[in-house]
Amino acid sequence: MGVTAGLDRFQRRHTWLGFPVAVVYKFIDDQGGYLAALITYYGFLSLFPLMLLLVSVLGYTLEGDPAVQHALLGSALQHFPIIGTQLQQNISSIHGSRLGVILGILGALYGGLGVSVAIQNAFDRVWAVPRYARPNLVVSRLRGLVLFVLFGAVILMTTALSAVGPVADGLGYGIGTGVRITAIALAVALNVAVFVIGFGVLTVRDVGLADLMPGAIGAAVAVQVLQTVGALFLSRELTGVSQVYGVFGLVFGLLAWLYLQAVIVVFCAEINTVRARRLWPRNLLILFIQDVALTPADRASYRSYANTERYQSSQQVQPTFDHQPTPHDEP
Repeated sequence: MGVTAGLDRFQRRHTWLGFPVAVVYKFIDDQGGYLAALITYYGFLSLFPLMLLLVSVLGYTLEGDPAVQHALLGSALQHFPIIGTQLQQNISSIHGSRLGVILGILGALYGGLGVSVAIQNAFDRVWAVPRYARPNLVVSRLRGLVLFVLFGAVILMTTALSAVGPVADGLGYGIGTGVRITAIALAVALNVAVFVIGFGVLTVRDVGLADLMPGAIGAAVAVQVLQTVGALFLSRELTGVSQVYGVFGLVFGLLAWLYLQAVIVVFCAEINTVRARRLWPRNLLILFIQDVALTPADRASYRSYANTERYQSSQQVQPTFDHQPTPHDEP
């Protein structure tokens, strides 16, 4: 226990270690893995209808420009390193389909609204919003619909920016490296804006812009790294495998990729919460031993968890603790 106690005192005195420990502990307390799994489920349901909708819309709007069609499609599919290459190889021709548009819209709305509601539930839990203060079923879905349209427009813009190079190459026009880098930088900046809007709007808690930026920047960078690393890893691991094994690997890889992105979103929301509410340092042993002295951040966290479960505004919850903090418990 002497070594463990020393490590605990060290992480309490050093923010560079105590802060990430507190973020991980709050992620575990909020059951962040289960929240991410729910987001993954609806994301998986909405992904293929969105692909169907994208292909059908491109078929209608760019019927006479096959080079631009495939360039835009390839740029959009590069955001999905697990299935993008496979879909791009198997789509030999793009043509509009009314049924495809209708099914794509319905499926995308169902899955997209499900993703929005799941993220709202996750963020409200992260920010300890009481259950009675959360939007009802109708309001949450209306907010999800507005945000779904907004995020869709932003995604289209980032896709268009990412497609500057491929489209120019497909049309026979060469562009400089500076233009490509500028387009990528603008796309990343738009992704940061998406996360800022999402972190701020998808919870009823009033959060300032300064408290949203760390998680938004971290999420944008982490998602970009995940896309790059995922594409390289899967292109290497799934090359040359049998067709049956490749299909299973594709499905499991897609689920894992969606889940990791959902974990990134929830984890970065926890970063904002811990930083804004100063929920660190935590007791290093709190997850493993029951009878330990709680830090002020531990007590504040547990009070917020109890407050989250209030179903009525008239319901009062006043958590009490058996042990009082001692000077040793302070950071």
